[in-house]
Amino acid sequence: MNTPPLPRGLIVDDDVLYARMLQRGLARRGLQTAIAHDTDAALSLARSEAPDFALLDLKLGADSGLSLIEPLRALDPRMRILLVTGYASVATAVESIKRGADDYLPKPASVAMILRALGLEADTAPGGDAQAAPERMIPLQRLEWEHIQQALQETGGNISATARLLGMHRRSLQRKLGKRPGPERKPDPE
Repeated sequence: MNTPPLPRGLIVDDDVLYARMLQRGLARRGLQTAIAHDTDAALSLARSEAPDFALLDLKLGADSGLSLIEPLRALDPRMRILLVTGYASVATAVESIKRGADDYLPKPASVAMILRALGLEADTAPGGDAQAAPERMIPLQRLEWEHIQQALQETGGNISATARLLGMHRRSLQRKLGKRPGPERKPDPE
């Protein structure tokens, strides 16, 4: 009995360490991937390698992974395209899907999350266990921080305009901006 070959992928991320770690994790599951660190290299590799799926980082230096979705989709309409980002927001999720991405995952996306999004978890997991442990959700403070950052970007960095846009007092916004939520630092209780 011939088993179909596992899909080949393309990882596009300017974080060299994360891209290599992801490539090794996918290789342990039997998936071959190529890595590109910018949009030009990604398109070149996609043309020569013909990947079955692509994992795109949202921020690629001065470029955006969003700009790769349409050209990759044009190369192969069946290619699974996942946007993987550390800057998760509803706006970028909606934009990525509008442009043709198949899924949107927050960083750091685990290999299990990626395989599930690609529909490969049951096929490639050791022992074929499709019931993997649920992934942790993004902490609320992180989502709030990213929402504030998006509003800041929309107002050109104007604190007063951002506070009005978010419906909060300017000083409250300034206090929140003084606290950077993340895994390395928990916000102070108010």
